[in-house]
Amino acid sequence: LKAEKNTKRVPSFRKLLRTSQIKLDNKLKNKQYKQKSAAKKYRKEQKKLREAVRDAISRKPFPLEECKKKQVGKSKKWEEKEEEDALPLDMMDEDDLKLMEDLAQKASFLTRDLSSNEPVHIKKRKHESVIEKYEKVPRRLQTEPEKELIHLLPIKDKTGIIPQAVEKPVLNVAHDEEEDTEDMEEAEDFNEEPLPVLTPEEMAAQRRQKLQERKMHIAALASAILSEPDSNIKKLKELRAMLMEQDPNVAVIVRKLVMVSLMEIFKDIAPSYKIRPLTEAEKATKVKKETQKLREFEEGLVSQYKFYLENLEQTIKDWKQRKLKKSNVISLKAYKGLAEVAVKCLCELLVALPHFNFHNNIIVLIVPLMNDPSKMISELCVEAVKKLFKQDKLGYASLGVVKVISGLVRGRNYDVRPEVLKVFLHLRIKEVELQKDSEDIAPKKKFMTYKEKRKNLSRMQRKWKKAEEKLERELLEAEASESKEKKLKLHTETLNIVFVTYFRILKKAQKSPLLPAVLEGLAKFAHLINVEFFDDLLIVLHSLIASGDLSYRESLHCILSAFHILSGQGDVLNIDPMKFYTHLYKTLFSLHAGGTNEDIGIVLQCLDVMFAKRRKQVSQQRALAFLKRLSILALHVLPNSSVGVLATNRVFMQTFPRMDLLLDNESQGSGIYLPELDEPEHCNAQNTALWELHLLQRHYHPTVQKFASHLIAGAPTEGSGALPLDLSQRSATELFETYCMKGMTFNPPVASVTPRRKDTFSQRDSFVDEELNKQLQQYISETVAHKPLDFAKHLKESSLA
Repeated sequence: LKAEKNTKRVPSFRKLLRTSQIKLDNKLKNKQYKQKSAAKKYRKEQKKLREAVRDAISRKPFPLEECKKKQVGKSKKWEEKEEEDALPLDMMDEDDLKLMEDLAQKASFLTRDLSSNEPVHIKKRKHESVIEKYEKVPRRLQTEPEKELIHLLPIKDKTGIIPQAVEKPVLNVAHDEEEDTEDMEEAEDFNEEPLPVLTPEEMAAQRRQKLQERKMHIAALASAILSEPDSNIKKLKELRAMLMEQDPNVAVIVRKLVMVSLMEIFKDIAPSYKIRPLTEAEKATKVKKETQKLREFEEGLVSQYKFYLENLEQTIKDWKQRKLKKSNVISLKAYKGLAEVAVKCLCELLVALPHFNFHNNIIVLIVPLMNDPSKMISELCVEAVKKLFKQDKLGYASLGVVKVISGLVRGRNYDVRPEVLKVFLHLRIKEVELQKDSEDIAPKKKFMTYKEKRKNLSRMQRKWKKAEEKLERELLEAEASESKEKKLKLHTETLNIVFVTYFRILKKAQKSPLLPAVLEGLAKFAHLINVEFFDDLLIVLHSLIASGDLSYRESLHCILSAFHILSGQGDVLNIDPMKFYTHLYKTLFSLHAGGTNEDIGIVLQCLDVMFAKRRKQVSQQRALAFLKRLSILALHVLPNSSVGVLATNRVFMQTFPRMDLLLDNESQGSGIYLPELDEPEHCNAQNTALWELHLLQRHYHPTVQKFASHLIAGAPTEGSGALPLDLSQRSATELFETYCMKGMTFNPPVASVTPRRKDTFSQRDSFVDEELNKQLQQYISETVAHKPLDFAKHLKESSLA
C-alpha cells in the first residue's frame, strides 16, 4: 500500500496537449511561491535557534556561597518565620537528615521552587542543555529547487510500459529580475533616441508591403486547408487568429479578408450532413485509424466553425453598441464596414449551409437584422431569407425562420418593417401542396398477396414474382427523397404560424403599416386556410374596406384575398360578394399612367378571379359595366397596362354572351349610360358603345393597335381578325409583365426607318439621266441629218424640265 501511495500517476499525452500555456505558467508560479515560502520558514527556524544559543551562553549556574550571600540581605521577619517553620533537627531521623545534607550540596536544590508540584527531572530536562538540543537538530544542506518534469511518449518493452520524462529547469527569479531591469534600462536608452520620421509616400509603401504580406499569408493558409482539409484542419485556428489583427494600419482590411476567406473555406469543406457530438460509449470504443482521423477532423471543424460564428456575432454586437475595444486598433467608423462584411458572411452561410451545425443560431442572428435601421444591412438579410425560402425543398429551415419572425413581430409589438412580413410570400408551400395533390390522385402500386400468387401464378412465375417484388422494395427504400407525409406536416406547421401572425395583426393592429403585407399574404395563401375561418375573415375584410382608412392598393389586396377564399374551398359558402365587385368598380378610376400604373397587375388578378373563374355567378349587366369602364381605363395608362386591360376585355367578350352589344351604336332598352355612377348593375352600360377602341387603333404602340382592331372585329378566334398565337395564348398578367417599360425602352423596339425623300430623289435623278441621254442622242442624230431642233425649247416643254 505504501508503494502504491508513493507512485505518482503519469498524465496522458492527450491531457498534456489540452493543457493551455496559461495553466502551465500558473503551475510554475505556484511552485516557485511554495519554494520561496519553504526557504523563508527555514530562515526563521535558524534565527530562533541562534537566539536560543545566545540566551544559553548568557545564563550561568550560581555557586552555593553566592546564593547564601544573596540570602543575607533578607529581612529579619523572613528569617524568624523560617526559624518558626523549620523543624528541629533532634526531631528528624538520621536517614532523613543525611538525605537533606546530600541534597544541600547541589545548587539545583537551593534554586528550585519548593512550592511547585513538578518533579525535579522535568525542569532539568527542559533547561539543562540548550546547546545539546541544538546539536540534536539534523543538519539541512541548501538543496536546489525541485525541477518540473516534462512527460514524453512512453517506451514499451517486455517488462511493460516505461514512462519517459525530461527535467524542466526552474527559472532563476533573481537572474530574471536582473535581466528585466537591464532590458528596461536598454529600452529607456532606446526610447531616448528619436524615431525616424517617415514621409507619407514611405508610410503608404510600408502599408502596402504589410498588406501584401498578410494577403500572401492568408492565401497560403487557405490553399493549404482546401488542398488537404483532414491534415491541415489545425491551420484554421491560425487563420482565425488573424481576425484579431493588431496593426492599426492594416487591421480593418486584414480582418475583412480573413472573414470572407473563412466563409468560403467553410462553404467548401463543410460536409453535406450535420455533425453530432460523440457519446461516451463511442469515445471509449476502439476504431480504425481512418475513422479516428475523420472524427478528429469533424470535431476540429465544428469547434472552429463555432468560434468563427462567435467572432462574427461579437463584431456585429460591438458595432450595434458603439463599443470600442481597449486596444483602440480600429476606429468607430471602421466598425460599420466590419459589421457589414460580417452580415454578408452570415447571409452566405445561411443560404449555403442550411443543413450544417449552428444553422438555427445564424437564423436568430439574421432575422432581427431584417428590421435594422441601416437599409443596406436590412436588404442583405431580407434577400438572404428570400433565397433560403426559394431553395428550401424540405421545409426545416423555413419553419425555423418563420418561428423567429413570428416571435420578433410579437415581441416588437408589431412595430417592424413591412419587408419582414413580405418574405412570407416567397415560401414554397403552394407548389408542394399542388404537387402532393397530383401524386395522391395517382393510384399506388400494390404487391400481390400470397393467396393471389398461389391462385393465379405457377410455381416458376411465383419465384420470378418474388424476386421482382424484392428488387422493387429495395429500390423504394434506397430512394433519397423525403417522405411526403413529413413534408406535409412541416408545411402545415409553417402555415399555421404564418396565419396566426396575420390574424393577430388583423385583430390588434389594423392601422399598422404591416396591413398591406398581411393582405397580400392572405391573397396568396387564402386557398390553404381552414373553411371554419372563412366567414369571420370575409367579415373582417369587408369592414376594413368599408372603414375608408385603406389606400387603393390595400383595398385591392382585400378584394383579391376575399375572392381567393371564395374561389377555392369557399364555393360551399352562400355569400354574395356584390360589395367587393362594387368597390373594385369604384377603385378602377384611381389608376393612371403615373405611380399607380404598377398596381394594374393586382387589378388584372382580381378581374381574373372575379369573372373568369366565377362566370356563372356574374350577371350580364355587371360584365357590360366592367367592360366599358376597362375600355375607358385603357386610354389613361401606359402601353403594357393597356395591353393587359384589352386582353381582359377579350376574355370578357369570349366568355360572356351578347358582349357585342357595345360594338353597335344603337341603344338597347331604356335609360342613359351613367359613367359616374359607382353601381355596375344600375349604370345602364348596354346603352353605350366602345368608341375608345377607335382611338386605341391609332395608338403608337403596335401591340395595342392589334388588340384594338381584334376587339372591333368581335374578338374572333379564327380568320383575318384573329390575334397571332404569341398574343392569344398568353394571359393578361403575362402580357402586362412582358411589355413592361421599366428599362425606359420600347417593347417591342422601334424599327429604324430610312428617309423616303432620299430614295425618291435618287430614283428621280437616275430617270432624268436616262431621258437626257435619249434626247441627247436624238439631237445628235437630227443635227447630223441637218434637221435643227430647238433643244432648250424642247426641254422647256418637257414635263421633266
